[in-house]
Amino acid sequence: MLKILVIRFSSIGDIVLTTPVVRCLKEQLNAEVHFCTKKNYYSLIRHNPYISKCLLLEDNLSSLIEQLKAENYDYIIDLHNNLRTRIVKLSLRKKTYAYNKLNFRKWLYVNFKLNVMPNIHIVDRYMETVKALNVHNDGKGLDYFIPEADKVTPEQLPETYRNGYVAYAIGGQHATKRLPPDKIIELCELINQPIILVGGPEDTETGQYMENYFISRNKKFSIYNACGKYNLNQSASIISYALKVYTHDTGMMHIASAFKKDIVSIWGNTTPAFGMYPYKTKFKILENNNLNCRPCSKIGYSECPKKHFKCMRELDFGEAIK
Repeated sequence: MLKILVIRFSSIGDIVLTTPVVRCLKEQLNAEVHFCTKKNYYSLIRHNPYISKCLLLEDNLSSLIEQLKAENYDYIIDLHNNLRTRIVKLSLRKKTYAYNKLNFRKWLYVNFKLNVMPNIHIVDRYMETVKALNVHNDGKGLDYFIPEADKVTPEQLPETYRNGYVAYAIGGQHATKRLPPDKIIELCELINQPIILVGGPEDTETGQYMENYFISRNKKFSIYNACGKYNLNQSASIISYALKVYTHDTGMMHIASAFKKDIVSIWGNTTPAFGMYPYKTKFKILENNNLNCRPCSKIGYSECPKKHFKCMRELDFGEAIK
């Protein structure tokens, strides 16, 4: 049996986007697939039935390399393609297929607004990496596996949300990928359905601000702040039961795609042209196309470089609630 190592060190969304590659390698080659990522993201791959073994990067790359050498892989599939993965590949000296990050094209797009990015989703670009192994995209979309212990059913939520709710993933690694609190309030008032705010501990304060705002206006049951109250798998479970998902350009958007949710995808300084929009599910893109400064980064910033933040502040929410 072939033994194949797939490498993607980070982050949440990027790892979820690799799941079609893992599944297709396993099913089409009957391979033993190992996955290497950072320890922080272990929960994302731990319960994936297509992965035979998880290998985790902690602080010591040399120690990880020794573990990998002992496995004697037939092939390495590098879906990260950075300095550390190059060190790993040089150390293992095995046949390697690496994902093309198109960094020069991204640089042209960000710095000169020349959109020379291919009109191809990043999942399909990941799949091109394994094309030489005669592995093709099965068209089944993304995977996300929640262990029984982390499943949160509607019956476990506050009573108001047991007959249906909208989920809003308010997080985002960088501030320029998140709506400001006042714009989140504006959008939530337009949604006019029970809303569960989903996010990590870093989003708790914003979530609480939202909840307090609606309570103060006698809309006590409009918003439930779940930010920081559930782990990642539990938050994913809440997403899986939602009638609809509103989300910024963040990992939760891809988790929602894995559950084939109806998604409203909200974009600030980044754009869908980078190829990371919702995959194989129904979605709407909400973005401000009337600016000549987008994208200002392929990732994001702690604040708008031009100080006006028009990409988010001037968003029209009309399309989002149709």
